Amino acid sequence: MRILVVEDEVDLAHTLHTGLTAEGYSVDLAHDGRQGLWMARTGQYALVVLDLMLPGLNGYKVCAQLRREGNATPILVLTAKDGDWDQAEALDTGADDYLAKPFSYVVLVARLRALVRRAATTAPPVLAVGDLSVDVAGRVCRRAGTRVELTPREFAVLELLARRAGQAVSKTDLLYHAWPDEAWDPNLVEARVSALRKKVDAAFHRQSLQTIRGIGYRLVDDRERD
Repeated sequence: MRILVVEDEVDLAHTLHTGLTAEGYSVDLAHDGRQGLWMARTGQYALVVLDLMLPGLNGYKVCAQLRREGNATPILVLTAKDGDWDQAEALDTGADDYLAKPFSYVVLVARLRALVRRAATTAPPVLAVGDLSVDVAGRVCRRAGTRVELTPREFAVLELLARRAGQAVSKTDLLYHAWPDEAWDPNLVEARVSALRKKVDAAFHRQSLQTIRGIGYRLVDDRERD
């Protein structure tokens, strides 16, 4: 089971990595908010352990953005901000649990186990646009039941288009979703959309990924064309 730890205190992050690895988890580390947001979007994580006071993008914003995008990965906030209002804001923003520093490692592990149990009762989201399916939790794309291999960036672009199926999605939104650190060059989006078209449309003789001139792109159910 893979966990993402987003923590800018390097020593603490490595301590958590060592301890949670010993508990049997596979642990990835991010040391700032933007990196953590990118990894949470593109990695297959059972849990996210998230600090609030992060450089680049604070934990509140990371949590809020993930929830806006429909990412339901359980989030445990682990932070030195221990006030009642801090805890309330984190939970209202979308966190599932909250633990203040300094913390008991035994309690941390127990709370992670509890979050895993709760998450197990919720079916992972699968986005469907016609016969194109996007398994957000499994990071798997299929067209008419056939698996389509995508890179993490391609998957991120397709996921946002699928979440807003039928709607025009701007290149700016796609940049922010898939390239949070490089959200300035629309050529990044154009190249990935071109690759996506070859994989999810051209390979199946379909036209579901449309260009909306002057705006961006739209993903539709094009089966009525058949």
